[in-house]
Parts: sequence; structure tokens; C-alpha cells
Amino acid sequence: MLSKNKIKYIRSLELKKTRKEERVFVAEGHKLVGDLLGHFPCRLLVAIPAWLEKNPKVQADEIIEVTPDELTRASLQKTPQEVLAVFEQPTWMYDVASVSKSLCLALDDIQDPGNLGTIIRLADWFGIEHIICSQGTVDVYNPKTIQATMGALARVKLHYCHLPSLIASLGDVPVYGTFLDGENMYGKTLTDHGLIVMGNEGNGIGEEVARLVNERLYIPNYPPQRETSESLNVAVATAVICAEFRRRTVSAG
Repeated sequence: MLSKNKIKYIRSLELKKTRKEERVFVAEGHKLVGDLLGHFPCRLLVAIPAWLEKNPKVQADEIIEVTPDELTRASLQKTPQEVLAVFEQPTWMYDVASVSKSLCLALDDIQDPGNLGTIIRLADWFGIEHIICSQGTVDVYNPKTIQATMGALARVKLHYCHLPSLIASLGDVPVYGTFLDGENMYGKTLTDHGLIVMGNEGNGIGEEVARLVNERLYIPNYPPQRETSESLNVAVATAVICAEFRRRTVSAG
């Protein structure tokens, strides 16, 4: 049975302040919870009997068997899915030298939790292990972000910092950014290492960060003369750019 206090505790984790104080986050659904178990310590696991029967060896500090109705009352989702878990937030260390050895992403004030979650999932798909976020970027542990990652958080590490300061410390490392007045990326030389900066959904890359970008890219529409949408969704743009960088790497190999 799930007590009122436990339900209140779980639902309080919808707030960033509480998540930060408790150093935890919530994940829901058999696939997402299954992907994260074993990667992050699980403080609390709440599940219906059928899920627990299928997963008898699951490990958590506390496991509570609940009815579907109890799960619905505790869930942060519109449609609860068998299991809910509260995981400890990891402490990820970041070495600036990673940018000179591999391809990394930087996010400048991304606001939509779904966009952030999708970008994390894309980074996982394209083998990008580090994402550097400005302090104004939405919280990675927002429940909507966690759900959108589809478990990719087990393999992609996020770091929040003062983005201009970090970029300024990179020296001659390639720093790519997308701009409407940039150069067609299909005609540019792209490296297998460096930093790809993606900007805010409405305003793009901020001025302070833009001044530090040394490789300005443009994703061309097709055909060039055709009237089209003003811009791409930031997650879609990230997918297009990462795919091209990885295509070049494969071709060069």
C-alpha cells in the first residue's frame, strides 16, 4: 500500500527545488525504469504486482507493491505505466580535454524539456557522451525531460556551467554553431572532435556565446529558392547536424 505521505513525496519531485534538495529524479514506465536500473541507485520503486512478478530480482532501497489506482495517484504522467522509480542524481565529472578528443554538444538556454530529452536521446544515438549546458537551460531531471530521453541518460552525461567561460577556455578547438548567415554545412570541412553549439528555441545562440563560435554553419533548405519555414526545431536541427558530422567520420574512415 502506498501511503499519502509517499504519494505527496513523489509528486513533490515534479518541482526542481525539491529534486535539487533531495538529489533525486523520477522515471516512469517499464522500459525507461528498466534501462536506468543498474546505472543509478534506486531509492524507491513503486510497481503493480504484474511488473514485480516479471522482475523478481529488481534492487531498490524500498519496493512497494501498489494497485493501478494507487500508481495513478502517485504518477506524474497522464498515463501511468506499471512502474515508477525514484533514482539518485549522479555526480558527473567533466574534463575540458574531452572536447579536443571527441565531439561534444553545448546547449545555450534550451527551454523545452521535451527538446532537451530528445537531444540527449540523439546524442546517445550518434555516440556523443557529453552535453554541456548553459545555466539557463532547462533542468535535465525535469520529469518530461527524463521521459523523452528514453533511457539515454544512462550513457550521456550532462554538465551545467557558465557556457561562455568554458568555450573561451578551449583555445583553438573547433566550436561550431548554426546561424542563418552561416556557411552551408555540406560544403564545410567538419572535424571528428570539437563542440557543436545549439541555441535557444526562439532566439538561437546568444550574443555572448555567438562571439566565441569559430565555425558558423547553416543548414540549407531545399530547393534554395523555395519559400519555406523560418527555421527548424532545435532537436531536429541537432539531428541533421550530428548525422552529417558522423557521416563525414564514417566516410573518412
